Amino acid sequence: MFLTYLLLCQRLNVANDGYFHAMLSIRHIVKQYAGQRALDDVSMEIEKGKIFGLLGPNGAGKTSLIRIINQITAPDSGEILFNGKHLNQSHIERIGYLPEERGLYKKMQIGEQTVYLARLKGLSQQEATKRAKDWFVKLGIESWWTKKIEELSKGMAQKAQFVSTVIHNPELIILDEPFSGFDPVNAEVIKNEILELNRQGATIIFSTHRMETVEELCDSIALIHKSKKILDGRVKTIKRAYRNNTYKLEYHGAELAVTDDAPFEVTSRKNTEDGHEMTVQLKEGRSVNDALLYVMPLTALTGFHEVVPTMHEIFIEKVNELH
Repeated sequence: MFLTYLLLCQRLNVANDGYFHAMLSIRHIVKQYAGQRALDDVSMEIEKGKIFGLLGPNGAGKTSLIRIINQITAPDSGEILFNGKHLNQSHIERIGYLPEERGLYKKMQIGEQTVYLARLKGLSQQEATKRAKDWFVKLGIESWWTKKIEELSKGMAQKAQFVSTVIHNPELIILDEPFSGFDPVNAEVIKNEILELNRQGATIIFSTHRMETVEELCDSIALIHKSKKILDGRVKTIKRAYRNNTYKLEYHGAELAVTDDAPFEVTSRKNTEDGHEMTVQLKEGRSVNDALLYVMPLTALTGFHEVVPTMHEIFIEKVNELH
């Protein structure tokens, strides 16, 4: 019975709000470069079949961790498990990696290059060609087949690199600043393709310092700051934990005068085309019902909703806690 329990624990990792199967178990990773520590005892679990946001400012250590997962470099200490097994060379073909610094050959035709990179991931010539042409049609770039990278804009080249990243149907897709260089229309196209790949079962690591772009995409995140992981977990759980009883009231008529006996403190006011907005924070021990009972006899409410901190605001708060 005890052996069965141990085997089960290897396959299931306990998150704060349930059980999940880990695609990657990253344990106590340390990486040092010429006297500077890039990663300092970093551990996290990346859930299979989900989108994971690896967040933090430039230089935080995100790319160093990604390079270790891709086995471009090795950690000084610590370990990574891929589907419960120690990360090894056999896993490379099961990973797709889009680096922040793009790496396509400028003098090579795009179609030929895409097929070549697919074959490096284990596809036959015939299958690589078929998949490349299917992807080129899907992204509306079939006319680029014989063009060279140096003939393309940054955004166009980015599409070609994206195809090379996912053409072999990897189980794990790592995207380092994937929207860099895209206009809003093409960024939306690539975002939808990322979501579709995830629906088909791919686990995705989405690395960025632009935290506002990942709230709608990521199931879980980890925040890295100055080589250390400072926060991780499911996005919904983290945002719930950082709720601070702040609400926005929208109303018509004269600006609302708030007396000392109000169940809240006013933190900001704003005049709008439709009336007024007021942000308030409930006093200790007071409820939403108390706030509504106070306000409704005084004005005509047109809106009332909770203000939940963004991931960017949570990151700033967490960093400030460390100083």
